[in-house]
Amino acid sequence: MKKYDVTGIGNALVDIEFKVKDQFFIDNQVEKGLMTLVDEDRQNALMNVIDTAEAKKQCGGSAANTVIAVSQFGGKSYYSCKVANDELGKFFVADMKESGVENNLNPEKLEEGITGKCLVMVTEDAERTMNTFLGITQTYSVADVNEAAIKDSKYLYIEGYLVTSENGKAAMRYAKKLAEDNGVKVAMTFSDPAMVKYFKEAFDDVIGHSVDMLFANEEEAMLYTGKDNLKEAREELKKVAKHFVITQGKNGAMIYDGDTFIDIEPYSTTAIDSNGAGDMFAGAFMYGITNGHSYASSGKLASMASSKIVSQFGPRLQWHEAKDILARLNP
Repeated sequence: MKKYDVTGIGNALVDIEFKVKDQFFIDNQVEKGLMTLVDEDRQNALMNVIDTAEAKKQCGGSAANTVIAVSQFGGKSYYSCKVANDELGKFFVADMKESGVENNLNPEKLEEGITGKCLVMVTEDAERTMNTFLGITQTYSVADVNEAAIKDSKYLYIEGYLVTSENGKAAMRYAKKLAEDNGVKVAMTFSDPAMVKYFKEAFDDVIGHSVDMLFANEEEAMLYTGKDNLKEAREELKKVAKHFVITQGKNGAMIYDGDTFIDIEPYSTTAIDSNGAGDMFAGAFMYGITNGHSYASSGKLASMASSKIVSQFGPRLQWHEAKDILARLNP
């Protein structure tokens, strides 16, 4: 028996989420709908023009959201990441502990520096736009990878955002090889269309011959494969992933189980915030396939969970909401 269902590696950020009008992007020269890396001065400039009184603060990062979801559904997860010895770093450590996720962070031995922050701007059409200052998480490297946790996991889950730095990419490659050498399956998420658009060669380098599970949305799948329709893109993805999930927003999702394609129906919802929907889908799905559920059942659970996430503000379920969704799946 493995100690963990999923060990994740990725960025450690404190998400500061708030609502804006489209005019905000025009006034402040922000590209809507994408994750954009910014320096601290740029992020502080944006912070100075937003209403922080109603902002929601949580520990985040793409893979962090996913392993928290695994935990909330009742799975066992671990997160390897990096924060600084500052107020937000200590907030991150406490929030991760409260979320039931074991991790490599010792609050007594955090390095000096600045903890990364992600400004999540949500518009009335429910689209999320992110401006991220990575801070100390940009220095995440092989030294921060917990070998014992990976070896004692059913799956290693790798966040795509790590490809933006050489040390992050090296950590991805190292963790993947470590998992493969020890019979641990490897899952990866592309994380954002911008990552695929600007770092495709880096993804090719990390993926190598293949991964066991790949998560992508429609845009990412077509960008990565160079195809202009989903039918051709999914055939290309078979060459790099033994199994994969393509999320399709309001149209549900498509799962390749290694043999056939499974269409996952969407659940009716009123979307107000798409932030974290993909992370939640991955987390619920990873919980399912590591806890005895079929690919179809795991997809159904993930669809339920992500439809709930987009209907509320913030990327995380309440504990009772996760239990309610599981009860609906297994009445």
